[in-house]
Amino acid sequence: MTHSLLILARNAGAYHRLVDEARLPDLQIRSSSDPEHITGASECDLAFGEPSLLATVLPKLTSLGWLQATWAGVEPLLDPKLRRDYVLTNARGVFGGLMSEYVFAYLLAHERLLLQKHASQQARQWDKTAPGTLRGKLIGIVGVGSIGAALAKTAKHFGMRVHGYTRASETCADVDLYFHSDQRLEFARDLDYLVTVAPNTTGTRQLVDAAFLAALPARAVFVNPGRGSIVDEAALAAALREKRIAGAVLDVFQTEPLPPTHELWRAPNVLITSHTAALSHPVDIAPVFVENYRRLLRNEPLNYQVDFEQGY
Repeated sequence: MTHSLLILARNAGAYHRLVDEARLPDLQIRSSSDPEHITGASECDLAFGEPSLLATVLPKLTSLGWLQATWAGVEPLLDPKLRRDYVLTNARGVFGGLMSEYVFAYLLAHERLLLQKHASQQARQWDKTAPGTLRGKLIGIVGVGSIGAALAKTAKHFGMRVHGYTRASETCADVDLYFHSDQRLEFARDLDYLVTVAPNTTGTRQLVDAAFLAALPARAVFVNPGRGSIVDEAALAAALREKRIAGAVLDVFQTEPLPPTHELWRAPNVLITSHTAALSHPVDIAPVFVENYRRLLRNEPLNYQVDFEQGY
């Protein structure tokens, strides 16, 4: 049987080249970066690309049996108005390193006083303020899947203590202590750093609310490179203004781009990036599709299947 694949992504050309180089048998490929200019969508039984783009053409993919997303999060494809009569797989096991680079760049900057030291340099002041250290500090990770596990491993490299908050699983050996569901506020207490990398589900939306933030110690720094939906942004802005937490590093938001009038732009001790913590690079993501295609040919279960109801 010959399969017909639609690649739809902003860098579709790079994905097309990488899939071609894998020399996969019985595969015809068409690719585009523009959902308005695809042809023959109804013939494609496979799709590979960005969920936001593929969601717009899903009704045209009438032969679709399997869709491989290039993102870890697949929220655009979970809209209850969209069909779910196909196998959906996401990208996992490829973002842990990039997320670790992002998170620990900011943790180290906080401990080593990089912004303060640079300001002193600009003012030609000899700043002898002693920096801190990550060693012995407590990091709390919300969501201990493959990304959370990578963060826990990196934390251990720096000699940190690691607490994890998950729905149920306790599979990461680098987590010292796990918390679940009704232990949310207990989990928050005594953290030096809170990092959220959980998927967007009904159980995680607004998880970091006013009560959660109030349970954090004043020294805590909140880092969110995961999902904007996990935090009550008004409550976070208030906690920052009132100095009830030490700071925040935010890469994701409920509305993106973050509106210029949003109060988080003006909140003190916040560093904002623009959803760039762990980008999908074709050289990392294409092998996920290639391996899954080979599994498809062998009639084996595909890796990283998404449960439409759970959202991950």
